This record gives sequence, C-alpha cells and structure tokens, in this order.
Amino acid sequence: MKPTLFLLAAGMGSRYGGLKQLDGLGPNGETIMDYSIYDALRAGFGKLVFVIRKDFEKDFRDKIISKYEGHIPCELVFQSINDLPEGFTCPEGRTKPWGTNHAVLMGEPVIHEPFAVINCDDFYGRDSFEVMGRFLSALPEGSKNTYAMVGFRVGNTLSESGTVSRGICGTDEQRMLTSVVERTKIERRDGEVKYLDDDDQWVATPETTPVSMNFWGFTPDYFGYSQDYFKGFLSDPKNMENLKSEFFIPLMVDKLIKDGTATVEVLDTTSKWFGVTYPEDRPAVVAKIQSLVDAGEYPDKLF
Repeated sequence: MKPTLFLLAAGMGSRYGGLKQLDGLGPNGETIMDYSIYDALRAGFGKLVFVIRKDFEKDFRDKIISKYEGHIPCELVFQSINDLPEGFTCPEGRTKPWGTNHAVLMGEPVIHEPFAVINCDDFYGRDSFEVMGRFLSALPEGSKNTYAMVGFRVGNTLSESGTVSRGICGTDEQRMLTSVVERTKIERRDGEVKYLDDDDQWVATPETTPVSMNFWGFTPDYFGYSQDYFKGFLSDPKNMENLKSEFFIPLMVDKLIKDGTATVEVLDTTSKWFGVTYPEDRPAVVAKIQSLVDAGEYPDKLF
C-alpha cells in the first residue's frame, strides 16, 4: 500500500507574515510545497491530505489543489479551535490553534494507511522523502507502534538571517529516538554550531547532531493515542487557562517513547533543509531552488 503525505497547512507563518505556503519561489512561481509534493510523488507516495483552515478553502482549492489533482488523489481536512473531544469547549478568548498534533488528529477520518507528516513551508529535499517513503512502504500490513522521523543534520538546517528553533534529538545505538529537546536559539558561532541552553550558556554540538524538522512517519494507530492524550491535555487546567498552550507532535511522541509504547527510528538524510524563517531569507531560498533546477535535480516546471 502506498503511503500518504499529510501536509500541515493551517498555520499562517507568524514570523514571516502572509501566506508563506502560497509564496512563489521557483522559476515558474512554484511554492516550497510544490517541491515537497514533487519529491513525494517520486518517492512513491500515493495520496495527499492537507489540513487547512476552513476560511482558506476556496483560495486553497483554486491555487493549490487544482495543480495536483491530475497527478495524485487529494483530500482536504480542516482544523478549527472548536474541534474538541466531547465534553470540552474552547476557552473564551482563545484564538490560537491547538498545535501540530491537534492538526494531525484532523486526518483520522481519511487516513487508513502509513503516513508521513510535514510542514508545508519547509524545503525538505529529495533524499528525505526517499528515506521516509522507503521506511513506510516496507512496513508490514497492519503494522503498529513502529514510527520514524527524518533526522536532519543540524548543520544543514541553519538560517543566515538569525537563530533558529530546532528539536535536538537524542538517539540510542539502534538510532531509535530517546528524546527531543526544543532549543529555541541555534546558530553558527565562531565556526561551530551552538545552542543557548537553559542557563543562557552557548553550548557546542556536532554538525551531524540530528534535529527534528517536523517530518514524521506514523501508522493509523497513532490517531488513537493522540485522541486519548489530547483529552488528558485538555483536562489539565493549566492548558485551558493558558490561551497559547499547544498540543505538539513531540509532546505525544515523547510520551509514547517514555511509556515504551512505540519506537521512533531516526532516519538520517543528506538533504539540506531550507525555509523562509525570516523575510530576509527569501532571496537565498529563490537562489538555492534555482541552483537545484540548474543542476537537473528538478525540472523547470513541476506541474
């Protein structure tokens, strides 16, 4: 069974302003998402599912879905802050979505096969889709609790315009994930990759340290765990009082690893991540995409 690609497109890009998913960066106005989908098609994915905000549907269908429909089946699902399990209501004054794992839950009705989850506005690169596609396609029918994450080498994920936030991964000797610690300030300083630790000290880390760029591989049993854990999350008064609390994928994954419920294999990739974290990043991204097209990695026109 071909795996599905589940694209998180409900965010608006807080730091960059505007709908960065729709920002044309390729030679013919291609978006970063176009390149991800092209790479996924080459890597054997068989269906696309997008989670978006309902008020964005018409724009999305006209500008995005119409491009891919002849190439691969597409489904749309919607994330809303009021979409909560029975017995819970959204606190008054909350406007922020409930986070990436809440967005993942929206896919449950339409995803019945192994699936990968990605951000729409990150350029992950061809190799990363190949390693994830191979992992998901090789899972036996009905597989459960055997997940994966693409571990990018931290040195391949930095921005020239400022610090970045990354989930630094701990792994065991089998390359299974043991922890993900979000480090909110990482940059190259004095020729080394360093992050600011909890005591405000800059700590060096090897160039090849795996980091999470939110590229996960799951099977449908993950939805059940997420539903249960989300109820626990909402039952904690702290999370209801804090109008910005979020149910993130690493939070769920961390619990499943610590409980011994699931394993998450960290898949190494040579791909260089890039994205538009800051508006100043845009020209460099346009140039990087053009250089990949010039090198024959992508055709001039994708779809």
